Amino acid sequence: MQISNKTRVSYWVEELQRRGRITFSFKELHNQFPFHNISALRIALTRLAAKGKILSVWQGLYAIIPVEYSSVGMIPPVLYIDDLMTFLCRPYYISLFSAAVFYGAAHQRPQEFSVITSSGSLRTSRKKDVKINFITTREINPDLIIKKKTKTGYVNISCPELTATDLVRYERETGGLNRAATVLNELADHLQFTKIPDSFFSYVPSPVIRRTGYLLEAVLKHTEAADELYARIQRHKLSKRVMPLKTGKPVSGCITDRKWGLIINTSIEIDE
Repeated sequence: MQISNKTRVSYWVEELQRRGRITFSFKELHNQFPFHNISALRIALTRLAAKGKILSVWQGLYAIIPVEYSSVGMIPPVLYIDDLMTFLCRPYYISLFSAAVFYGAAHQRPQEFSVITSSGSLRTSRKKDVKINFITTREINPDLIIKKKTKTGYVNISCPELTATDLVRYERETGGLNRAATVLNELADHLQFTKIPDSFFSYVPSPVIRRTGYLLEAVLKHTEAADELYARIQRHKLSKRVMPLKTGKPVSGCITDRKWGLIINTSIEIDE
């Protein structure tokens, strides 16, 4: 007996793609084909993956690979990250170098896709040449997250000011303060500390804010942005407890920048 196209998994996936869908779950597939054997469904998915039609992006979730990426059999995470985080029931925002790209501030093509989320840790995801690095924080401040449109919908990204401070806060994940400062230099024109919500100053730790201000002023010479940030620091009476510029590095014999309350225990060099 000839099998109708409408009973084929491949036809169903093609229909999803024609309707603009970029992902689907195994549960959704099974609901669509309730009389199909689960093993048979998995075999069908394996065949579609082998043909470069789909990619398993998480256990139980698949992305449909657009035609323009079919030759490499992958899909950029930015196209499916919102669906993935909805699938995982997690708040999130795209961060660090991955967020800086949206502001034209990616000095180099990011080697990994960075996402900040809350509610417990998530393992790093590696699919072909794509790595998604999940960083967990206690909470996410929605006042500092904005929506950006992509080819497949909208994603959450950090506002420029949060992107800047996250680059400093998570400098171990970004490869050090030199790399963070390099991207911060390109991001500086987008910073508007006079307009940032007050909640920014309770959400971002004081030492991180002050390190960002020091880099903007003393290293990158973006004095206008630094002055705006310093004025807000003064208004909110942030802690000025002296901290090292570089955590985990000796401070003996180093000078202290009294304005920013930092012990300058490292030198910063940026890539031009």
